[in-house]
Amino acid sequence: MRRLVVILSSLFFFTSLVVDGGPVPFDVGVVLDMGSWTAKMSRSCMSVAIDDFYSVHGDYRTRLALHYVDSGENVVGAASAAVDLLKSKQVHAIIGPQTSSQAVFVSDLGNRSQVPIVSFSATCPSLSSPDNPYFVRTVLSDSLQADAIAAIASAFKWRQLVPIYEDSDYGSGFMPYFVDALRAVDARVPYRCVIPLSASDDRILEELYRLMTMQTRVFVVHASTSLGSRIFAKAAEVGMMSEGYAWVMTTGMTSLLGSVDAAVVEKSMQGVLGLKAYVPTQTSGFRNFRKAWKREYLKEYPDSDVPELSIVGLRAYDTVWALATAAEKIGGLGSGFKSSSSNYSTDLSSLPVSSSGPNLLNELLKTEFNGLGGKFRLVDRQLALSAFQIVNVIGDGERRIGFWTPAQGLLRHLDRSIGGRAYSASKDDLSPVIWPGDSTVVPKDWAPPTSGKKLRLAVPGPVPQGFNSFLQVDWDPFTKGPVVGGFVIDLFEAAVEQLPYAIEYEYVPFEDANHTSLGNYDKLTYSVFNKEYDGAVADITIRANRSNYVDFTLPYTDSSVSMVVLLQEQNTKSAWTFLKPLTTDLWAASTAFFVYTGFVVWVIEHRINEQFRGPPTQQLGTVFYFTFSTLVFAHTERVVSNLSRVVVIVWVFVVLILTSSYTASLTSMLTVKQLQPTVTSVEQLKANGHYVGYLHHSFVLGLLKKSGFEESKLRSYKSPDEYAEALKNGSRNGGVSAIVDETPYIRLLLSRYCGNFTMVGPIYKAGGFGFAFPKGSPLVPDLSRAILNVTEGDRMVDIERRWFSDESACSDQSNTITSNRLSMASFWGLFLITGIASAAALITFIALFVYQNRQVMKEAKSEGSTLRGLSMMVKRFDEKDPSAHTFRRTETKGEGGTPVVPRSVDASPLRVFDCSGGEGGADVVTARPSSDDVFASPGNDIVGVARSDSGVARGLEMTVVRW
Repeated sequence: MRRLVVILSSLFFFTSLVVDGGPVPFDVGVVLDMGSWTAKMSRSCMSVAIDDFYSVHGDYRTRLALHYVDSGENVVGAASAAVDLLKSKQVHAIIGPQTSSQAVFVSDLGNRSQVPIVSFSATCPSLSSPDNPYFVRTVLSDSLQADAIAAIASAFKWRQLVPIYEDSDYGSGFMPYFVDALRAVDARVPYRCVIPLSASDDRILEELYRLMTMQTRVFVVHASTSLGSRIFAKAAEVGMMSEGYAWVMTTGMTSLLGSVDAAVVEKSMQGVLGLKAYVPTQTSGFRNFRKAWKREYLKEYPDSDVPELSIVGLRAYDTVWALATAAEKIGGLGSGFKSSSSNYSTDLSSLPVSSSGPNLLNELLKTEFNGLGGKFRLVDRQLALSAFQIVNVIGDGERRIGFWTPAQGLLRHLDRSIGGRAYSASKDDLSPVIWPGDSTVVPKDWAPPTSGKKLRLAVPGPVPQGFNSFLQVDWDPFTKGPVVGGFVIDLFEAAVEQLPYAIEYEYVPFEDANHTSLGNYDKLTYSVFNKEYDGAVADITIRANRSNYVDFTLPYTDSSVSMVVLLQEQNTKSAWTFLKPLTTDLWAASTAFFVYTGFVVWVIEHRINEQFRGPPTQQLGTVFYFTFSTLVFAHTERVVSNLSRVVVIVWVFVVLILTSSYTASLTSMLTVKQLQPTVTSVEQLKANGHYVGYLHHSFVLGLLKKSGFEESKLRSYKSPDEYAEALKNGSRNGGVSAIVDETPYIRLLLSRYCGNFTMVGPIYKAGGFGFAFPKGSPLVPDLSRAILNVTEGDRMVDIERRWFSDESACSDQSNTITSNRLSMASFWGLFLITGIASAAALITFIALFVYQNRQVMKEAKSEGSTLRGLSMMVKRFDEKDPSAHTFRRTETKGEGGTPVVPRSVDASPLRVFDCSGGEGGADVVTARPSSDDVFASPGNDIVGVARSDSGVARGLEMTVVRW
């Protein structure tokens, strides 16, 4: 029933169309190079698109009417065809033209007439500028693939790539984006190879031979299929498609690889990488379209071979669907043009203006659907990118090795479910590649030039005597050639041996025919910048101003500038030498803790120890004598409290360490020769007006001037011997008070004059020594890695031992300028420990004392006098503690265990109390005559006595024990 309703509805609709005159035609012009196979494929695809679209949308009231015009494969023909379509056909839109060069002119016509120009093959990025508001690109812009090529370069560690592109808008428009993308991944374009579209084979060979003489081995071809296939054929002819080379094709050629002669692909393009837009071809809709397209192609071109369907045809198909959808949304508008006042079809000044163009453009930009070429969505008037395929040309076809997306980078498999994956630019995310020459080894981006030309490496002219350990440059009297050597040369040659390839080079002294130096190291590096040399091998300091002109390898020496001064003996032996081992703050801290510890011990021991009691002067002397006698562990006072024992044990440990350190320091001062530098800082040199020396032609002169030294106070020298002589003479005798130079040179000086001088610093920062090469030289990263391998291995030790053998015999003088005095910084931890121990013991004692005598404070508070309570507490503290074990005698017992109480010396009146009802119970105790609350009888009568907490004896019954 439902099917019947649909059939009846369709019959009714078509009947209404017949009555109303049928669908409204929507005229659209198509400008193509009809003689090309691309145009033939595109035209047949658009014919299939018309049939497919309106078979699905049979109820639409508009229908595209395509008017095909041949551009004649030139810019003028394309512009003329567009003008004719606008004036004679009054088309609402123009599909095409086919190339970017043609689109530049046609897009301007679209702007004037407000007619959308929709191209499915013009990929030049500049066409989508704001100056062309009516140009719509239904194909990916070339700018989008620049980042993909940069990711491939990063994955294979290529830092320089040479583009080979055609001399056209299509070729040149891609370059700015390509260069910027490479710069973002720390790669560069050292040379651009531009080939005209009409170039002969000889011209192509000439460019390829020029590339062979260069060091770069990675090339990116951005050209049409006709020119690109010729470039690859000639590259194979000259041997540039062999092992060690890498070639990458952009989408323009990779997408149309099926149109390239199979013989060229099999013989000249093996191992080439290519980019092409990703198209989901494993769908039933795509398979059905392929069959329909082949039938249509054979119907239109029965005498032609059916080419391989490319992405260009799919973009043409989707373009028709997008225009048909937009046309239906704005409806049938008739001509929609303002009439032209000119009768000439080619008059550009009087083009008609479309009234439907703005609406059509807006609807077209909003159109979205899933087309044959993937998701159709326009962003900034051009097709949005989904993903690029990366293919490897193998045999007569291609093999996919991975994908690239803007969000995820390189992918081996396109999985939409891993949207949160981090961006990757690793070759591990690609399938293995077969490179030119059937090689599986990733080609280097640089190799030695094949022309046999040696690298000319500049070395300094005559080297100052005394610094030959770093660099030696002489002339052989027989061969008349330079003879170089030294630490720098050995290190460079060791690094070259670590390179994964061999290079040929020669040393060229930086001097004239008379063997006179041509200048300092600034001029040497500038000559490398001017391409007078291929590099410079010397002890060149890496400086910011020099790095503006050349690239430096990683430094192979220390990066600092230091100062060397004369050492003088300091006479420290005097009557007060014994005070010098400790600094003032340590003396003060030690004295304070001596007093503090003695006070703590006195407080704890005062009530229970007879040795810490007596008159105030006696107690004060005991405190000081006890603590200071611990210095020699001669204290005789016996401490009886566990709290004070803890304090003393910790304090004796501190005293042991302190006295041991003091003894060692004093011994060193009295027995070891004390050497001190004559100058210790740059500020001291400037304040006292001392003379300062530096190496002739060194950048250190600029540093000293910048630091505030007067040029009249600066003197230059050329050798370590001159350094030593100037330092010995001093500023007052025509010498200097200090030499400021780079640390490696100063170490060389110290190794020769061990014990006379010392190094102070570093006082300035520097970049260290490095080798200089022209900007962008591929040798720099490779040599830097090689230098790291050498400096981290045993080879560096051997080189240093060979050229600086004397340096190991002299100790590092920079470590001798240290003070033998002991400061608080070395002992504050010990003082902290003893302070905490003493404080804890004191607080514990006070807490116990207050708790035991809390009744006194209670009675004082009950009387309303806190001061009286404190006074009573102080008085109680000054009294002996009768309950302490130190004030009790050992009791004796008679036969049968009966306690024997000695007879009291004091014959007091007999008062017997039984304290069984009081606190503590009734006990028989031994009493002293001086006790106020204990009584005894003068006879043989033994009585029991006791004392209450309040000190008042209360008795109930008499208990008499007779012995």
